[in-house]
Amino acid sequence: VAHGVFFARDMVNEPANVLYPESMVERARSLEELGVEVEALGLKEMKKLGMGALLGVAQGSSKEPKLLIMIWNGAPKGIKPIAFIGKGITFDTGGISLKSGSDVWRLKGDMGGAAAVIGAMKALAGRKAKTNIVGVAALSENMPSGTAQRPGDIVTSMSGQTIEVLNTDAEGRLVLADALWYTQDRFRPSHMVDLATLTGAKITALGFEYAGIFSNDDSLASKLIDAGLAEDVKLWRMPLDTAYVKDIDSDIADVKNIGTGRNAGAITAAMFLQRFVNKVPWAHVDMAGNEIVDKERPTVPKGAWGFGVRFLNRLIADNFEKN
Repeated sequence: VAHGVFFARDMVNEPANVLYPESMVERARSLEELGVEVEALGLKEMKKLGMGALLGVAQGSSKEPKLLIMIWNGAPKGIKPIAFIGKGITFDTGGISLKSGSDVWRLKGDMGGAAAVIGAMKALAGRKAKTNIVGVAALSENMPSGTAQRPGDIVTSMSGQTIEVLNTDAEGRLVLADALWYTQDRFRPSHMVDLATLTGAKITALGFEYAGIFSNDDSLASKLIDAGLAEDVKLWRMPLDTAYVKDIDSDIADVKNIGTGRNAGAITAAMFLQRFVNKVPWAHVDMAGNEIVDKERPTVPKGAWGFGVRFLNRLIADNFEKN
């Protein structure tokens, strides 16, 4: 488990000129030594699948996006897998909706959710977890350029739903939309958990001590919160309520990628993601601000936390392993 945490930390700490989608995939391929099957879809494969949401984010970068897939079979073939999905924006400028401020360097850590998933897969395979697990990471840069998507563009996701992109800095939910749909469609998992440094609104609501959790399944939410407490990680459940749906209704597409104003931004982002999970029991962990710590803690050095690895491992160990 410690090796999985260190693996995630090392990736989050890397600068974006060293860690980008292709090099992140290459690091993940080291998991093959532990018995993990590793695949990576490139531009051509994602175009064929119709992943317009993920590819819209990627089109401003010279770095090719990747959809990383990791499969661990620790239980009989007929047992449905648990799926972990991570946001992997290896650098986030905001795109045409350009970020401002002096802390943009921290956005090298916008792939913290993907790092958590890869680190968790390393931990679980390393200790030979007795269950079937799938890890998926949506890897891309979000850059401004002459080829970048524009505010107001409409993209078609793999699900067939159209998305009005009003703000190109709300990109994490776009790459996750296609990753979530692909995961539930291909693997038919029993449960899905996504992790993402998704919204500044989460930091406004909860600061840096807690991550926000949203779920369509009370049992899964409780299991995650308990797993967090067992590992000294605080998760605070936030609402998913149909009252928020109207805030992301679009006049010219099926949905828009941001709500109105600054209200309930973390909630409307989660409501957006829920459109792409079908009826699979699912939880979304908004870990914005939790990927990097500015002051050393007893079990975390200054820098990348490796957030997510330990409580994902605990979730599996306490609830889903077959004896």
